[in-house]
Amino acid sequence: MSVNMHRVGDVAFVTLDNPPVNAIGLSVRSGLMRAIEWVATEQNLSHVVLSGVGKCFAAGADATEFDAPPKAPHLPDVVAGIEQSDVPWVAAINGLALGGGAELTLACNYRVISPNTKIGFPEVTLGVVPGAGGTQRLPRLIGVAAAIDMIATGRPVSAAKGLSIGLVDVLSEDPVEAATKIEKSTLVGIRLAANNPSAQLDEDALKQGRAMVAKKFANQIAPAKAIDLIEISCSKALAYGLAQEREAFLTFRSGPQSKALRHVFFAERGARAPKQLKSLAVALDHVAVVGGGTMGAGIAYALLNAGLKVTVLETDSEAAVRARDNVEKIIKASQARGLISDRDAADRRTNLETTSDYSSAADATLAIEAAFESMEVKKAIFEALQANLPPDAILATNTSYLDVDEIAANLDDPSRLLGLHFFAPAHIMKLLEIVKGAKTGQMALATGYALATRLGKIPVVAGVCDGFIGNRILARYREAADTVFMDGSTPWEIDDAMVEFGYAMGPYEAQDLSGLDIAHANRRRQDATRDPKRRYVPIADRMIELGKLGRKTSAGWYRYPGGGSKVEDPIVADLALEEAHFAGLTRTDYTADQIRERLLMAMINEAADILFEGIAASASDIDLVTVHGYGFPRWRGGLMHYADSLGVDLIVQTLDQLAIEDPIVWRASPVLRDCQERGISLADWRREA
Repeated sequence: MSVNMHRVGDVAFVTLDNPPVNAIGLSVRSGLMRAIEWVATEQNLSHVVLSGVGKCFAAGADATEFDAPPKAPHLPDVVAGIEQSDVPWVAAINGLALGGGAELTLACNYRVISPNTKIGFPEVTLGVVPGAGGTQRLPRLIGVAAAIDMIATGRPVSAAKGLSIGLVDVLSEDPVEAATKIEKSTLVGIRLAANNPSAQLDEDALKQGRAMVAKKFANQIAPAKAIDLIEISCSKALAYGLAQEREAFLTFRSGPQSKALRHVFFAERGARAPKQLKSLAVALDHVAVVGGGTMGAGIAYALLNAGLKVTVLETDSEAAVRARDNVEKIIKASQARGLISDRDAADRRTNLETTSDYSSAADATLAIEAAFESMEVKKAIFEALQANLPPDAILATNTSYLDVDEIAANLDDPSRLLGLHFFAPAHIMKLLEIVKGAKTGQMALATGYALATRLGKIPVVAGVCDGFIGNRILARYREAADTVFMDGSTPWEIDDAMVEFGYAMGPYEAQDLSGLDIAHANRRRQDATRDPKRRYVPIADRMIELGKLGRKTSAGWYRYPGGGSKVEDPIVADLALEEAHFAGLTRTDYTADQIRERLLMAMINEAADILFEGIAASASDIDLVTVHGYGFPRWRGGLMHYADSLGVDLIVQTLDQLAIEDPIVWRASPVLRDCQERGISLADWRREA
């Protein structure tokens, strides 16, 4: 049974039992309606205790039902049934209560919560609004400002916060026991959230909420609509607000944004180690990090946050001091933001060692190299690690581009090595590319997955090629942007077009942030192997000659006077005019749509080739990489989900048209041709064994 019910004395117990998270699907809704009917037939009940089995009270609706027509009983009817009961209901929130689960608690007369749990309304993160009264009951209970903070952001609140804002009534280590012992007199006269007067209008909160949504959730429809619905709760009858909310929920749940966001949600849930690997990982207690620069310090701090002992290895004592200083800066920044306490900071300092003595890591079970992108440097580091660490320790490189197989070939046991490509800032970014080399063993791969789990990161396995999944797509994105720039546009026009698409910043502003010298070094590394028939745009090289390296020099594709906001630079625009003149080109005035088409088609085609070569296992893996590592708008579902929304036929047709001007860079991927011929989506394409 998805809902269990029984009676002890004068207390009825209704328990959600739908593992693993008590999702409120059809079986649970049906069970709750039966429970409501059962309660109505019982005599001399004091109250009903509603709880959930396991670690969740209820983690919201069953999102797998969103693509099907809604089936009765509907959650709003369940909520109404609880509210209309002659017997008071008490929510014993013994675990996470999210979405529909939180809405069930709002139907109850009283709410008891465990101190270590959370309650929230994350519907906007799935492209919908609450659908069972959340936008109408919550502001009537806790006020407009607090309701906006919860619903429009989708962020849950802690039990303590819930108590302070009036969302819950009591904290208890054992919510079910506490709810059972509530005296009937305590429940008499308690007003249901639905029976409270309309929420008090708070113009400032509404204004601030809309400004926040415009900034943080640009182009997303659900957060803005949620605020509109909350405003309705200030002036309209409950029945009217509930009808408006339900209409929005049903409309949004079948819309493209909800489908895209749900796609990413399920892709994230599926990003885990295969069952056969889970028991093979080495124990993660002590981890060595080689290199204490920006990336190495970020990796070290992420490891410290996970409670691991960390030894940062550097070239000499002075570099070791700098490495500790780099980690210390992150610790202090985290303290200043309230992310860690003073005690947490002290623990991290205690667990950190920075040294030039590799023997200090002699008992480390994992070492992560995060040094300069030089094959010679990396080979020397792994020789030292091999000499000092246990023979079964796993060795990993954080390289962004270099050949993992070449590094592994230098080891006595190449099966020990894999790539662990972190993204900067490593302690914040959630993506971890696990690079599987030709000789990477199962134990190494399992350890990569285990580390991702320990750090709370999303693992995606990539094969070996220049740039793996993400940086390879990024390189093609930048190449297409440079071509558009030289042939008829400006960096700011290109950036504006991609920001309008949904990126937080365009390719040129992003490169200014990371530094033009990094991309330049990578181009020089590729000089020997670059296809001489492939067009090369030299504008970025001229930027290096002019000393325009980005924000760190106050001038890159943009100028940054006084280190402040970006300003368009006419000198940069003139470079394209000059190079076009030297190449004998007649420039084209590209529209924003044309810019987007070229850049997106370039990325989609490159990603399809990555699938064809087996560098990525699936289209959804590419979606995770582009969303979590490269700023592709989450609400579009990732690069390949977006491609499928366009349709393979349109993509191939567009690429064939572009190939007329350059048949090398615009040759349609065999995967796209195959999908077109077979009438399947990129999501359904699999490489044949």
